[in-house]
Amino acid sequence: MFRLAHLTDPHVGPIARPRLRQLLGKRATGYVNWRRGRSRHHDMEILAALVADLRTQPHDHIACTGDLCNIGLPSEWSTAQVFLEALGSPEAVSFVPGNHDAYVRGSLEGLLKACGTWTSGDDGTKGIFPYLRRRGPLALVGLSSAIPTKPFVASGRIGPAQIEAAEILLKRLGSEPVPPFRVVMIHHPPQPGGASPGRELKDAEAFTAMIGRAGAELILHGHNHVGSVAFVDGPEGVGVPVVGAPSASAVSHGGKLHRRASYHVYTITEADGRYVIDAKERGLTETGNIADLRAMNLTRVNPRRR
Repeated sequence: MFRLAHLTDPHVGPIARPRLRQLLGKRATGYVNWRRGRSRHHDMEILAALVADLRTQPHDHIACTGDLCNIGLPSEWSTAQVFLEALGSPEAVSFVPGNHDAYVRGSLEGLLKACGTWTSGDDGTKGIFPYLRRRGPLALVGLSSAIPTKPFVASGRIGPAQIEAAEILLKRLGSEPVPPFRVVMIHHPPQPGGASPGRELKDAEAFTAMIGRAGAELILHGHNHVGSVAFVDGPEGVGVPVVGAPSASAVSHGGKLHRRASYHVYTITEADGRYVIDAKERGLTETGNIADLRAMNLTRVNPRRR
């Protein structure tokens, strides 16, 4: 048995008052949006309570799928590092960046200098994607879809080189005598139609085609700030679940429970030569407590292990 927790999009704040020269280009509109309302949608007390709750729940590893930052300011990089340290050690937490972490040119590089050890692969490299981490029966493959974009655009791209490397890696893992449970981590919803135009993964079709050839057992993402379950075809038509989690700091949006702050926990076990997943969502209730919210139906995932 192995328990993997997943949280995403904490949008750690508050944002320190930026210098005027730091508000050129996209950061100017982003800062205005933050001041006008976005900051009220992300509550740091809720985030702290959620992380504290997660630490009390049985888990073996944590996946964090991006958007630690808001507008990619240098002051946010150290704040992001403090958040990851509170979440867990680099050995216990695996991180991939999101579009807000690469808000403008240079933002992602600055963040990875501060937080790169949470992206280190088992080969000793850090800040290089895809990376591989083995934890128990899991093989965690971290991808980066984070790229700087124009104002009011939040799209992502993996790129041909990263997709090719991920395919080689996933195929190699799948051909081992005892294949591991392969978990792909990415920020943007990686399936076509997974996000609205201007927010989508630009090479989603290339990614899903790669999964169709190489396979995986679970794909985790964030970005949409909503809980979701979709499936893409793996080899021989096996359904690979693609699961998105809400923002870990989200205040209720219109009373919608699936948009309140939460995290997911996956319990992976073996039965009759197959991997079986028990998945649940835990987070903010209507009364403001943190509790189990729902079980997630991932019944299409039951890949043959041997």
